[in-house]
Amino acid sequence: MTRRLALVLGLVGVAVTLATAVVLATAPGLIVSLDDAWNLEMVEWRNPALTGWALVMNVLGGGWVATILTPLLIALVAWIVRGWRGAVFAIAAFAFSAGIVQLVKRALGRDRPQDLLIASDFGSFPSGHTSNAATLAVVLWFLFPSLWVAIGGALWAVAMGFSRTVLSVHWFSDTVGGALIGAGAALLLAAALWRWVRLPSMLQAGDGRSADPPR
Repeated sequence: MTRRLALVLGLVGVAVTLATAVVLATAPGLIVSLDDAWNLEMVEWRNPALTGWALVMNVLGGGWVATILTPLLIALVAWIVRGWRGAVFAIAAFAFSAGIVQLVKRALGRDRPQDLLIASDFGSFPSGHTSNAATLAVVLWFLFPSLWVAIGGALWAVAMGFSRTVLSVHWFSDTVGGALIGAGAALLLAAALWRWVRLPSMLQAGDGRSADPPR
């Protein structure tokens, strides 16, 4: 991936989510119809095993685990692998993503499904859990750029989004918006801090410039 591609993908992800929020606020018909259909399907799918799994995902993807423990652990790994710049990128990516999510939540104030199984905070769109999962996926990929890390991160984000709809704590579009914001915010920050997050060999291959000199 090049810096330009990271910037473009990041802008597209955030822009699509913001556009969806505008549509939900002004002409939500089609989106609401799809969300209602998906929510009814999830209610039909519920069983003790699936609900139990979703509750575990709820703990892993939110609260102090996702907002404090996970970013600190990822930052520690980044410090070991890339030094302090990698750690700053990881922490900043999680904070940037969470900040955008909260701004959109407050601005839109979308109601959650009525048949939700757990209590949650204000604002349904976008999903903070899914956003955090997508940010985690992108940050880990920049730290360990491999196909398996990309696949694992994508599966984690999809599983998190699905679990939120199983619990009816979010609409389907909330999870899509959360994933786009989480990934988009991390990509935008990576583009801004490109030489902090890419290995020298990758910089040389991706940007056509010489690698950074040894420090």
